[in-house]
Amino acid sequence: MRSRFARGRHRLARKALAAAVWSALAGAGPALAKVFLTQEEALRLAFPAGVTVERRTAFLTETERQAAQKLARSENPPDALVAYYVGIRDGQPVGTAYFDTHVVRTQPETIMVVVEPSGSVRRVEVLSFLEPEDYLPLPRWYEQFSGRPLDDELSLSRGIHPVAGATLTARATTDAVRRVLALHRVIQAAGSAPVR
Repeated sequence: MRSRFARGRHRLARKALAAAVWSALAGAGPALAKVFLTQEEALRLAFPAGVTVERRTAFLTETERQAAQKLARSENPPDALVAYYVGIRDGQPVGTAYFDTHVVRTQPETIMVVVEPSGSVRRVEVLSFLEPEDYLPLPRWYEQFSGRPLDDELSLSRGIHPVAGATLTARATTDAVRRVLALHRVIQAAGSAPVR
């Protein structure tokens, strides 16, 4: 009981941190943060006109969390509660968007990863970046994720080219894309019932 309580407190602390980051981004000036896109703007890029976007929530079991952790090759399992956005056209899913906030060096970056129905990456967009902009790769670097599935090549210095001067950003972003693809695979396999 005590460990479940401790995990709950840890999860609430992470959610509070994420809320604080978004709050800070909303009011931060250019000296404190660089915000490129709002979540709404990013979703408009992900899904063109004529596509209905549904917000869904998956509740992962401990086994599913561990499976996602193993697939992502991550040190920590993902949260049990995962929010994502499904684009639907003519009753069929055309893609799924996930938002991932992670620390690069000492400050957070938020990206959107859009996953094709096949499970490969459609696109990666940077929403916000609080590190110095010198550590932010050029947009063409993010394009190399397009079409990539979750496999051994989806790693730095293999299928993903490193960036001189932005190694930590490249590593954090690549890890985030792996996390998203792992979550997507687990959610799809489990057929987790969405909450709308």
